[in-house]
Amino acid sequence: MTTGEAAPIDGFASVEAGIVRACRDAQRERSSVTLVAVSKTFDAEAIAPVIAAGQRVFGENRVQEAKGKWPALIAAHPGLALHLIGPLQSNKAKDAVALFDAIHSVDRSSLCEALGKEIKNQNRRPDLFVQINTGEEPQKAGVAPADADDFIVRCRDTYGLTISGLMCIPPMDDAPAPHFALAAKIAKRNGLTQLSMGMSADFAIAIALGATHVRIGSAIFGTR
Repeated sequence: MTTGEAAPIDGFASVEAGIVRACRDAQRERSSVTLVAVSKTFDAEAIAPVIAAGQRVFGENRVQEAKGKWPALIAAHPGLALHLIGPLQSNKAKDAVALFDAIHSVDRSSLCEALGKEIKNQNRRPDLFVQINTGEEPQKAGVAPADADDFIVRCRDTYGLTISGLMCIPPMDDAPAPHFALAAKIAKRNGLTQLSMGMSADFAIAIALGATHVRIGSAIFGTR
């Protein structure tokens, strides 16, 4: 990434214009898509100009990293929302519920149990997304598509969780559209209206297939 404020501001403007175009092409309102600016590995100095440009929703991959930089940013800029988009260990559920406004990586019973306990204890209810492993990749977190319906029922009935939507990350070497379409199909039959899908290279396709949240990092902040 180049130094100075110009790079993230220019990146943010370019991404915003791209989202506007994708929404227009899909005959959707711009307000129907939330841009989650993925700020993982970038410090407050890199994030500040993007906040100044008007961005209010940010994504982080790790609880510990977010704890180190976001409380001060949130205090200085009321109205920011922070989303956890990376894997969450059950023993970090307490910190995650306290800090994040949304968690995009709900994918197993032990995590559901931990989240249910902390949501009750803290009386704080972040939006929860079930992560679907649409490519059934063994190295990747997420619920297999065939298990998704039963898992969502358990989230609701066994653990008392309110599930807002689904998240997916297509395999790197696959065309993303079939994976986005599969996630949208699972969401629809489970009465879920939120879809977290699409990143820097494929967010326009995701928007065309119903994404409500796009997670974009490198196109805004540059390469890590």
